[in-house]
Amino acid sequence: MHTAARAFETAWGLTPMSPLDRTARRAPVTGEREKAARRGLPEAARESLQRTVREAAARATGTTDFLTRLRDAGLRVREHHDENGALNGYAVALPGDRADRGTRPVWFSGRTLAYDLSLPRIRERFHPAIAPADLALAHTRIREAAHLLTQAGRAEGAGDVAALGDLLAVAAATSPTPVRDQIRAAAAAFEQASRAPGTRTLHGAARAHFKASAQALEHAPRTARGGGAPAVLNLLIALVEAVEAATAWHRAQEHDAQTRAAAQAAALLREAATLTGAPPPTRPTRNVPRTVRVTPAAGRGPATAPPVTGVPPRPNPGPGPGRSR
Repeated sequence: MHTAARAFETAWGLTPMSPLDRTARRAPVTGEREKAARRGLPEAARESLQRTVREAAARATGTTDFLTRLRDAGLRVREHHDENGALNGYAVALPGDRADRGTRPVWFSGRTLAYDLSLPRIRERFHPAIAPADLALAHTRIREAAHLLTQAGRAEGAGDVAALGDLLAVAAATSPTPVRDQIRAAAAAFEQASRAPGTRTLHGAARAHFKASAQALEHAPRTARGGGAPAVLNLLIALVEAVEAATAWHRAQEHDAQTRAAAQAAALLREAATLTGAPPPTRPTRNVPRTVRVTPAAGRGPATAPPVTGVPPRPNPGPGPGRSR
């Protein structure tokens, strides 16, 4: 249908609409939802597998590490090898999820879960391990990456937002309980924003900062990851700055669906920040200017990016001693 629509637009001189860019989230079909309901499960198998595989891909530093993480998460894993014995694909299944009257597992290849979860696309995202796992440095790296993203071109920015999606997936898995649901929802909302249509490169400076920060979140001691409300708030402020930079970049490239997804993720992260119960820092901690310039899409003229603030609204302290309403 998309191909036919493009042909009609060309033949009749119509304004071209967005092409099929293969970035939309692959939702469970009706049968999968009904099966989950019959089994009393909160979500379909496809959704559980998407989240688990995405988290493993975000954390892994190599193919063996990735497959090991899938098995450690309790998934059944089936490897696919070419005629020379080289691994060129994989499939996963949830234990207990079976078809044909229980005679076989229901397998999902990475590509059928999401366009960016095929083995070649996952391998593009691997990054060498970073040491030491310094959370304070992670906050700084996220802010620096947000600033670099505002200056990125079309191909470089596509790789940067992919790495930011990985960072949000790790943040959701390692965040403290009071804000975990909001950060997990933000990571899910940002998923489409992490898949930019068109060409991309995955070797930018912003990408390296995002990947290093994700590894710091995973490998830092659990007590350091919690760090109390101020530490969580600092992380959330940095993530908001990064996601707002991604929103501005997508808007400049005229990626409408990705812009909406990133804006929704930023709103959810601000909501998480209000749940920390800590006031924002009294000193400015940003490295990103309040107004940024984003490289527009080639051939589409200048695009004006909105201000990037990245700071959640200060909660109203309410009346206190010596205050009047």
